[in-house]
Amino acid sequence: MEIREYTNYKETEILRLYNSVGWTAYTDNPETLRLGFKNSLRVLAAYEGEELLGLIRAVGDGYTILYIQDILAFPEHQREGIGSALIKALIEQFSKVRQIVLSTDAIPKNIAFYFEHLLFILSLYIFEYCLALSSSSFFLLYS
Repeated sequence: MEIREYTNYKETEILRLYNSVGWTAYTDNPETLRLGFKNSLRVLAAYEGEELLGLIRAVGDGYTILYIQDILAFPEHQREGIGSALIKALIEQFSKVRQIVLSTDAIPKNIAFYFEHLLFILSLYIFEYCLALSSSSFFLLYS
């Protein structure tokens, strides 16, 4: 698996990815989703060869706040470490940001994923960054 910046928006693959996880609020208006990607701070994607496996999309100013807007993987590739690798890569690219925010729906599948798999990874990175910067914060919000 390779993580790289997603710079060439391909509507068909993005709509297929978002639909595969049931995020139809995004896919009901493809033009709005395209503009969201265009105006994102950073979009990273996980690939196996040229096959898109998943992605992470961040918004913010890149200096004081980084908001993880979307993180998703095709269902057949979930539980393969894609989400963890994407978050790790994103946080490494924005290591000096003071606040990192991630929000998700409060459903059992999401809660289990974030608490069982990501919280440990994130806490290590955040602890390291808090030591490096005299103050940092991280928020994990459920809606």
